[in-house]
Amino acid sequence: MNVIRHFSDTRTNTGRVRFLVQFGRVRLVVEGEGWQHHSTHSSLQDAATFLAAVPRLDHQLYERALCDLEQALLFEQHYAA
Repeated sequence: MNVIRHFSDTRTNTGRVRFLVQFGRVRLVVEGEGWQHHSTHSSLQDAATFLAAVPRLDHQLYERALCDLEQALLFEQHYAA
């Protein structure tokens, strides 16, 4: 089965950042008004690091996406234990 897990999804009035997990790979999807970015990474850490290099990404959306990702990781760690 081809299941995509939405690990983190951040939206602001300037755009959207999604971290999607599928088959052990992470797909980074970033959208703003009139532009999109899609890339695939080997880990959430790699995708989060790459997020800083996405052109046209609003700084506020960048910070909020990282905060949301951190919260999702903490939530998962808490319930995985």
